[in-house]
Amino acid sequence: MFLTFYNSLTKRKQPFTPSHPGRVTLYCCGVTVYDDCHLGHARSYLGWDVLRRYLRWRGYVVHYVQNFTDIDDKILNRARAEGTTMAAISERYIQRYFEDMHRLNVMDADEYPRVTEHIEAIHELIGQLEAKGYAYAAGGDVYYRVEQFADYGQLSGRSLATLQAGASGRDLAATAKANPADFALWKGAKPDEPAWDSPWGPGRPGWHIECSAMIRARLGATIDIHGGGGDLVFPHHENEIAQSQAANGKPLANYWLHNGMVTVKGEKMSKSLGNFTTIRDLLEGRWPEYPQPVDPMVVRLFVLQGHYRKPLDFTKDAIAAAINSWQTLKAGLLFGDHHGAALGWSVAPLQSSLQELSLDNPWVERFQTAMDDDLNTPGALAVLFELAKGLQREGNRLVHEGKPQSRPDVLLQQWQTLLHLSQVLGFEAKANGTAGDLDEAAIADLIQQRQAARQQRDFAMADDIRDRLAAGGITVVDQPDGEVRWHWQ
Repeated sequence: MFLTFYNSLTKRKQPFTPSHPGRVTLYCCGVTVYDDCHLGHARSYLGWDVLRRYLRWRGYVVHYVQNFTDIDDKILNRARAEGTTMAAISERYIQRYFEDMHRLNVMDADEYPRVTEHIEAIHELIGQLEAKGYAYAAGGDVYYRVEQFADYGQLSGRSLATLQAGASGRDLAATAKANPADFALWKGAKPDEPAWDSPWGPGRPGWHIECSAMIRARLGATIDIHGGGGDLVFPHHENEIAQSQAANGKPLANYWLHNGMVTVKGEKMSKSLGNFTTIRDLLEGRWPEYPQPVDPMVVRLFVLQGHYRKPLDFTKDAIAAAINSWQTLKAGLLFGDHHGAALGWSVAPLQSSLQELSLDNPWVERFQTAMDDDLNTPGALAVLFELAKGLQREGNRLVHEGKPQSRPDVLLQQWQTLLHLSQVLGFEAKANGTAGDLDEAAIADLIQQRQAARQQRDFAMADDIRDRLAAGGITVVDQPDGEVRWHWQ
């Protein structure tokens, strides 16, 4: 089986071949840190988290870099509004980014470069572009000369003639541009704004040059995979290519992957449109459409149930469906914790690591076939749900009939397979372990008290005990022969 990705640069699926066998360099555009992350950010970084996890599962050593943009007008405006500094705003929302992503079980990148740490690298890159005739200084600013780069538009498919025509009505005198399609590499300082010294005078970098400089500084001239949202194809990624390729004489990235947008009633979710929901508002029950806390794994499931390149519509019904689906998957993941003892597993089996499961397993083969096809997470999830539903049925048989239909060793293999494949997609379920402050001995004691209350026809006390157990996640099942079974919900 071959791992394939849809390459936005070539507009087709291609077998994945890294520049160096067994090693992958991966860069994804990070957030501008002026506010809390919304579900559009969750969609992007969950997608690249799964990409990285899957590459590792396929045996690659992955070096993953994701930047923080900590110089931006939006950061500056927020700092002014709060009477603080751009650095203070950036640091606050970097920390909140990590809090949100850790709750979603997004693994940390290997490196998180910040723009402010790469000013000299940015100066060096601009200087090279200027020396080669691709950049020019004008009135304290420095612009990229788009006409000089013959391949401009290769990623987005936009022609230079179209761009020039679309910008022909702008006032060039106001910007000192030689061409309306040219874009800023360095912006001259304005009064009361943070600025850095440079060969062209004090100022700050343009947005596009930042990623080009950070990629080269951290990963080299050419990387294997560059990821980002579909809204970054133009102008950001198009301009990155123009800058890096002109300076280095090499392609910036061999594979370009772009995720689809999260939409709300067909419109892209964004702060500028005011239709966004932050990750923490959804998790903490502050989304007006669903004012109850949502499990982070529900958000992960909501995102991965759609293919990463397709739009994903965010609605109350979609979240409700994901909640129900997670209950099914969670029940499968906790099957061994809840039923292992009843199946005679003398020692609780350790959860499989990402390297321990045989690839001869037919479930694993189907999972890999789906994921190898441009990270087809809906197809991969279908395999997980087949396993989870089968285990859930067997759990119900154990509770209601006292025995399963399948052999314990078969169930063990299915459970470990589900655990293993779920790790690849980043799903984790935690067993309650106790009902409130109750351990299993205390639960057994309460059930005995309930039985005694029923025998004494004190049904109010019996109901109170059942409700207490239910509040702690315990379901009590009265058998026809008078025996009582219980299991975690």
